[in-house]
Amino acid sequence: MNNEITNEEDNNSQSNNTDEKLTELIKAVHQNGLTALKMHFDEVDALVLNHDKYGPIFVYHVKDDSNDGYACGFLLHELISQFQSGSNPAEWMASFFFELMKVKGGKALPKPPVGEDEAKALIDKVLIPQMIEAVREEFAPEQVHAGLDWNEEHGPVFEAGFPVIREGNNVCAFPLHLLFTHFLVNRDPSELLLQGLYKIRKEHGMD
Repeated sequence: MNNEITNEEDNNSQSNNTDEKLTELIKAVHQNGLTALKMHFDEVDALVLNHDKYGPIFVYHVKDDSNDGYACGFLLHELISQFQSGSNPAEWMASFFFELMKVKGGKALPKPPVGEDEAKALIDKVLIPQMIEAVREEFAPEQVHAGLDWNEEHGPVFEAGFPVIREGNNVCAFPLHLLFTHFLVNRDPSELLLQGLYKIRKEHGMD
């Protein structure tokens, strides 16, 4: 009986320590993001959302010279990777806002869908056509395959590739829910696909 109580206490203690470390990590990343963006923008604030699948998402808001507001979100692992990479995380984060600011008037986060039907409509009518167009436009006049597929582990995925490649890996694929998450935080989901496709081209000496 005493052993059981001790083990339970140990487990609770470890769980509390893990929660505390995660809380501290989130605070540190949140603050680092604010500091990074303030190198490029005068007005910056942020909030942290919790995603069922991807955990903390850091949504930053900045204002341009016309006082128009722009919002953009980042996943926890993305920011940690940038802050630990030794590159320039401030420039990387700011680049997404500079891209958004090409359209004047500000840009808040898209309104999240209410229910599965609304989410499906957004995916079918906006997200998928947008990604297909972006991929084909990027590599025109080359033939590029782009569309939905099913993965045993991840469920529905969006894949794109080059039919001209007959041997080796010729497609890249991303879970549809990841691409949709990027869409809902004002990130261009087609960027993930384009990065994957350029990697394939490099592997096959196409560039």
